[in-house]
Amino acid sequence: MSEDLKEAALAFHRLPKPGKLEIQPTKPLANQRDLALAYSPGVAYACEEIADNPAAAFEYTARGNLVAVISNGTAVLGLGSIGALASKPVMEGKAVLFKKFANIDVFDIELDERDIDAFVDTVVRLEPTFGAINLEDIKAPECFAIERKLKERLKIPVFHDDQHGTAICVAAATLNGLRVIDKKPQDIKLVCSGAGASAMACLDLLIGLGVQLENIRVCDSKGVIHSGRNDLNVEKTRFAVDTPARDIGEVMAEADVFLGLSGPGTLTADMVKGMARDPIILALANPTPEIMPEDAIAVRPDAIIATGRSDYPNQVNNVLCFPFIFRGALDCGATEINMEMKLACVRAIADITKAESSDIVANAYGDHSLKFGRDYIIPKPFDPRLITTVPVAVAEAAMKSGVAQRPIEDLGAYAQQLSGQVYRSGYVMKSVFEQAKKDPKRVVYANGEEDRVLRAAQQAIDEGVARPILIGRPFRIQEKIDNLSLRLKIGTDVAIVDPASYEKYDHYARSYHDLMGRAGASPKTARMVLRSQNTVIAAMMVRLGDADAMLAGPVSLYRPELLHVLDVIGLKSGVIAAAAMQMLVLDKGVYFLSDTHVTEDPSPEEIYQSAVLAAEQVKRFGLEPKMALLSASNFGSNDFVQSVKMRKALQILHERAPALEVEGEMHGDTALNPDIRNEIFPNSRLNGQANTLILPDLTSANIAYNLVKTLSNGISVGPLLLGLSAPAHVLHGSATVRGVLNMTAVAVVEAQTRSIEHNIARALDAQAG
Repeated sequence: MSEDLKEAALAFHRLPKPGKLEIQPTKPLANQRDLALAYSPGVAYACEEIADNPAAAFEYTARGNLVAVISNGTAVLGLGSIGALASKPVMEGKAVLFKKFANIDVFDIELDERDIDAFVDTVVRLEPTFGAINLEDIKAPECFAIERKLKERLKIPVFHDDQHGTAICVAAATLNGLRVIDKKPQDIKLVCSGAGASAMACLDLLIGLGVQLENIRVCDSKGVIHSGRNDLNVEKTRFAVDTPARDIGEVMAEADVFLGLSGPGTLTADMVKGMARDPIILALANPTPEIMPEDAIAVRPDAIIATGRSDYPNQVNNVLCFPFIFRGALDCGATEINMEMKLACVRAIADITKAESSDIVANAYGDHSLKFGRDYIIPKPFDPRLITTVPVAVAEAAMKSGVAQRPIEDLGAYAQQLSGQVYRSGYVMKSVFEQAKKDPKRVVYANGEEDRVLRAAQQAIDEGVARPILIGRPFRIQEKIDNLSLRLKIGTDVAIVDPASYEKYDHYARSYHDLMGRAGASPKTARMVLRSQNTVIAAMMVRLGDADAMLAGPVSLYRPELLHVLDVIGLKSGVIAAAAMQMLVLDKGVYFLSDTHVTEDPSPEEIYQSAVLAAEQVKRFGLEPKMALLSASNFGSNDFVQSVKMRKALQILHERAPALEVEGEMHGDTALNPDIRNEIFPNSRLNGQANTLILPDLTSANIAYNLVKTLSNGISVGPLLLGLSAPAHVLHGSATVRGVLNMTAVAVVEAQTRSIEHNIARALDAQAG
C-alpha cells in the first residue's frame, strides 16, 4: 500500500467529519406541531398500532428498510483478526454501499464477542430493531454455526455475505463463462483451492446450478480433501473423495474450472497448461490472485479469467449481490434468504451481462465497447440494471418459495419503482411513458451516429415508446451498433436517412428555399444546408410530415441548433415567442423552471404565454401546475423594472387564464414556503408550495436552473421547448442516454396530442362544410 494512498484514505475517513455515516430525519421538524407528531404525544398512536399488530412496524417505522451489519472483527478483509473496534471502518463502508446501491439504511454493529452462543444471543435480542441481518467478517468455522443458529431463531433474513455474496457472484461468473464456451454445468470438472466459508458456499451454489458433486475436487492448506483424512470438519467432509491424489497439481489435469479462494501463487502456469479447452479461472485471492491473469493467458490464450481486482476484466465483487438481494428480501417481507432466492439472484446477475451495456457503466469505467464474451462475463458494480432486475427476481423467488410475508402484487410496477433509485426522473416520467406506449410515433434524431442517441433508440424500441429515424451515414451507424452491442436492425427497428443521399433531397431543398429565401438562403445555399445540417433535415421531415417529432443535439452547441428549429418548425398559431422549460427532480420534489434557454428578456405578454404553455406541459406529466412568477419583490414591495414586468404578466394571466393557480410577483423562498407567503400575503391564490417557477428573464432562469441542479445533485429533464408548431426539442451536450429517452417520450406524447387536435379540427371543418 503506497504512502500516498494511506494518507488519502486516512484524510477521507477523518474529514470533514469523522466516519462515513450520519442519520438524517425523513420527516420535517420545523415547528411545535411537527415535534408533537414525531414524539410525544403523537408517537403514542404509532406505538399502540404496533402493540396491537406487530406487522404494523413495517408501516409506521423504518424497520422494513433497516439492516444490521454485524461483525466481531475476527476475519476482516485482508487484515485478519483485528477485533471489533478496528473493524468499524469496514462496517461503515459496507453501510455506505447498501445505501449507495440499493437505498437501504444500515446500523453497523461491532460486537466484542467471540463466544458463538453469546454472540448469537446478543443478535437475537436485536431482532425487533431490524428488517434483516448481514453478518460480516466472522472467521470460519464459527461463522457457520453463528449463521445456522441465527437462522433457526430469527424470523428475518440472515445472510453471511462473505459466504453467500461471494458464492452468488462466483456462480454468475461461472454460469456466463460456461455460456461463452458452450459447456454445461453438469459436464464440467471443477477444482477449488480453499475450503473456508466462502469456498463452501460457492460450491453449494454451483451444485445448485447443476455442477455434479462427484466432479468437484477441493484442496485446503493440507492438500486434496480426500476420504482418508481424519482432520476434516463437517463442511469439508461433504467434499471428501476417494482418490490417490494428494496435492492440487495432481487434480488439475483436464479441469474445466479453477476456483481460487486461497492465496497467491497457488495456481502455476504448468497447472493451467494441463486444463481442459477454454478453461475458466476464477483467481479470487486479494490483492494478489492465485495466478496473475497475464501469466495464465501467456500459456493458455483460450482461458477466461476473473479476479477480485478492479484493474482486470471480470471483477468478482460482492457489491453486485448483497445490496440487491437484501432489497428484494426486504420489500417482500421475506423471513429468510433461501436457496431459491440465491439462485434467482445468480441468474438475474448473469443475464444482465448478456444484454447490451448501459451508458452509465461505460461512462463510469471509460469503456464504451463492453460486450458479452471472455472479458465481460459479469456486470460492473455501477450497472443501473442491477437495481431494476435483481431485487425483482429475488422477490419473485421468495414469493414462489413461500417465504414472503408481504407479497408484491405487481412486479412490473415494482421494477418501475426501483428504477427511480437510479433514474430519479423515472417516477414523474411514468405517466408520460405509459401514454407514449399507446401510440408510438416516428421520432427523427438529427445526430443518429451519436452513441447516446443509438442507446436511447434501442431503449425506445424496447420500451415501445417510439419508432426511431436516424440521420447519419448507414455504414457508420451499423459500425456503432456493432461496437455498442446493440440489437437494432436497420430497416426493421430503425429507418435511416443518409444526408449524402436521400430520396426527398430535392423536395426538401426546394421547400427550404421557399421558407428561407427571404432570409438569405438561395437555392444553392438551400441545397448545401440540406446536405450538411442534420438538424435542418430533421426539422424539414417534421414540417413536411415525414416524421412526427424530432430531437436535435446532443453533440452541437445549443443555440445554433435552436435557431434552425425555430426557422423551420416555427411557432404555433397565436404564439408570439417560444420558451424553454426545465424539469428538475430533487429530493424535495419535482419543479419546473421557465424560460431557461430561448427569449432573453420576455415582455409581459410573452411571459403570460410561456406560463400558459408551461402549465399545459406540466399537466402532461400528470401533475397539477402551481405557478409562481418570481422577481426581486414580494407582492409590490419594490418597483424594479423586472418586478413591474412580472406584475403586469400576472394581471394578464388572471384576466385570460383565471383557472390557473398562479400568483406573484414574489421571491423564490416565498414561492416555495407557504408559511412565509401566508404571513406576507394571506390572500394568495396559490395554495401550498409552487412547483412551476416563471422567472423574469433568460439569464436569471438559466442561472437558477444550473445552480439548483448542481448544488442539489438534481436530475433534469429538458429543455422542453414550448410554443412550436410541431414537437421539436434540442438536447444539451450533457444529456445522458436516459435524458434522450425521456425527451423521446415527451416528444411522442406531444405528437399524439397534436394528432388528436388535428383530427378534431378536421372533423369540425367537415361539419362546417
